[in-house]
Amino acid sequence: MLVLLDNGSRRAAATLNLRALSRHLGERLGTRVHPVSALHSSKIPPERLGGVPAWTLEAFLRQQVAAGQGSFGIVPLFFGPSRAIGDFVPEVAGRVAAEHGGFEVRVAAPLCPLPGGEPRLADILADNVRDVVPDDATADIVVVDHGSPVPAVTAARHWLAQALAERLGNACAVSEAVMERREGAEYDFNGRLLAEVLDDLGRTAAGAERTVALAMQFISPGRHAGAGGDIAEIVADAAARHPRLAVRVTRLIGEHPRFVDILAARAKALALSPPIDLPAA
Repeated sequence: MLVLLDNGSRRAAATLNLRALSRHLGERLGTRVHPVSALHSSKIPPERLGGVPAWTLEAFLRQQVAAGQGSFGIVPLFFGPSRAIGDFVPEVAGRVAAEHGGFEVRVAAPLCPLPGGEPRLADILADNVRDVVPDDATADIVVVDHGSPVPAVTAARHWLAQALAERLGNACAVSEAVMERREGAEYDFNGRLLAEVLDDLGRTAAGAERTVALAMQFISPGRHAGAGGDIAEIVADAAARHPRLAVRVTRLIGEHPRFVDILAARAKALALSPPIDLPAA
């Protein structure tokens, strides 16, 4: 049984996008793909989801294992080796196996596995930037993601930003920003908050208009990305305080038609992923 797993959100748009991606992936592979979230999405009222409640991982595994399903392949919608992949999925699967008996779970590689990275993701980011900034224009590019306390996840963003810079050439300076970071110097590796980065760029745009493109390293709309998200508010605030700053926001990675190519490749490689070691009942 094939599962497309995201982190989860309380916003209906995130689950609806997860379902759309699952449908597109299923059409590509010729099999059913189940959209499941790690957490949160079960709190969305079903009437906002076409009357169909969202699944979270533990409830989904319990229901499927109780019905006799013995094998699961999970394609994670995470850019790097987040704790959701390394800790949460094994913990949840272990609890279910301890109660219902053993079953097999394999988890595919993240979207941007290092050290090799994922060139197709960089191509998608470059396409998205070119949609909002003409090839002959000079702009500051800011790759923005959720932010993570895990260095290996931040390293995936570093890789993507460098690969994007190579694709865009010298006309565009590429930097990075995050939406969330923990307090303390020990988390400085995670980067600077988007509001701070835009404020710095705005202060240098007093004499002439300065174009900034936010390369959105997000798959689905949610609390940060998409209509009504934090990023839209931050951009509006920066524009109000810095009238010469022109901020253009790219579409999301999950909205690019080639994103499903990456998902299909991860799904096809699942057989090469070792199964998670689960307890017997």
